[in-house]
Amino acid sequence: MHFSNYVVTTGLVLMGTSAFASGEDTYKAVCANCHSNALIKSPQMGDIAKWAPLIAEGQVVLTAHGYVGVRAMPAKGGKPDLTVQAFSDAVNYMVNKSGGNWKKPDENMMKKIESEIAKRKKAISK
Repeated sequence: MHFSNYVVTTGLVLMGTSAFASGEDTYKAVCANCHSNALIKSPQMGDIAKWAPLIAEGQVVLTAHGYVGVRAMPAKGGKPDLTVQAFSDAVNYMVNKSGGNWKKPDENMMKKIESEIAKRKKAISK
């Protein structure tokens, strides 16, 4: 069987890479490329001092702005088909491994993140 269009992660086969089993899976597949290799001065997971000001921005703002792209970070972590939910779960995972104490985004939080994404995109397009 040919798996070139599939991702196998912790025993789970997924078409494409827009959905992952957990925030940790998304981190490993997408985010770790920069956030564990000091690429482009990205805050490294576990670096409490570097993450503190980002965490202070709040879950909605940090997640939405990262999803759209912020500073040297490309939109969706450079993964065009990454869903907002998968991205949000990965940010939550990194924050909680870096001094934060955020809850997994629920439906209400996701609505706020989606709204902030729309605002951010509008502000960038001006």
